[in-house]
This record gives sequence, C-alpha cells and structure tokens, in this order.
Amino acid sequence: MAARNALTKNQVCVLEKLEAAGAPLSAYTLLDQLREQGFRAPLQVYRALDTLVKSGFVHRLESLNSFVACAEPHDHSHSMTAFAICDICGQVTEFSDHAIGDQLDEWMRSTGFSAKKAVIELRGTCAKCQAEAA
Repeated sequence: MAARNALTKNQVCVLEKLEAAGAPLSAYTLLDQLREQGFRAPLQVYRALDTLVKSGFVHRLESLNSFVACAEPHDHSHSMTAFAICDICGQVTEFSDHAIGDQLDEWMRSTGFSAKKAVIELRGTCAKCQAEAA
C-alpha cells in the first residue's frame, strides 16, 4: 500500500469522506459532499478515486457502482477480496480469505484462465438487521 502522506489534497479529501461514511458512496455523492472543499467537476473525484483504488486505500463495489475505504491495512498482493453487503442497512464488511484465494488460483491454473483480480460481493442481510427483523 502506498504511503498516506504521498496523497494529494484531493485524494485525502475523498479518502476522509469515505472513511467517515457509514455506507458506500458514489462518485457523485462524493462530489456533492466535497463542493465546499473546492471540488467542482466529477473528473476531480474520479481521478482521486482511481489513484486511491490503485494504491489500495479504496475499493470499488461493482454491484453498487460505489466506493468504500479499505477496512484495515492488509496485504493487497493477493488476487481475491470479498465484501458482504447488507441490502437493508448498507453495511459493508470487507474480508479476504487465503484459502479461497488459493482455490481460485488452482482453478485458474487448471483451466488456463488468467485473471487480473477477483472481487466477490455477497449481497444479503447482516446479523444485526436479521435480529431486528425477528
């Protein structure tokens, strides 16, 4: 992971908004929230997000077309990251499992498939929302 002190002002602003958010945010939501910090165009947000994703500070949730700050410092050199997304409260839990990653790697070796990355998104209901519904 790149050093946080190497980030630009715009990248830090975007990262701080994502870290403070209770749920994933779209680029346009970020733009709306960052107008007071001088953000005027979507391109400013997208450039910051692109660098933050490449540096391992932020993840893009494909199914939601939104972004979340990385939950904790961990090894981003593995090819598999997974997210459990609650459809009720929007909570996102990030995890990686080396055993699952190893199984995917073995499958790719056996089939000759070459993947750049794997993002697994589990959609459903978190334990807290299930308990509240009971």
